[in-house]
Amino acid sequence: MKINIVLVEPEIPQNTGNIARTCAVIGATLHLVKPLGFDISQKAVKRAGLDYWDKLDIVTYENLNEFKEKSKGKNVFLLSTKSKKVYSEIDFKSMDEVYLVFGPETRGLNEEYILENFSNAVRIPMRDNIRSLNLSNSVAIVAYEVLRQVNFENLVNYSDYFDKK
Repeated sequence: MKINIVLVEPEIPQNTGNIARTCAVIGATLHLVKPLGFDISQKAVKRAGLDYWDKLDIVTYENLNEFKEKSKGKNVFLLSTKSKKVYSEIDFKSMDEVYLVFGPETRGLNEEYILENFSNAVRIPMRDNIRSLNLSNSVAIVAYEVLRQVNFENLVNYSDYFDKK
């Protein structure tokens, strides 16, 4: 299973850094769709990603149209509070590769894009009258559901730390 995390116009450098770290830990590719709300070399991005940047594959796109063109025919899932379907309803284990697309922190994905792909728009359940979860938390929740469905393929799911003591 190949996981691709797509951030459309991310605005907060710390979120992108945290997401980069998650991508490095799980072996996902990070896709960044411009315009970015920060310079990728900013200290806050680098600090949040710690020393994981060299263990990460990053792909950038000039705009959403470029990403849409390059991802045609692929398993693309849009994360949106406007969706009716819950992310855990998707049978990810039947797929070789997925693209999980997240919008900007302050406004989410644009409605036109969601409506174009409404059958592949999913949400994370939450209480009513609460706007949304933090972006980096949302990425981790959905990415780990994909991994859970494939039994955490290619990840170490044990520790021998205390065996070595």
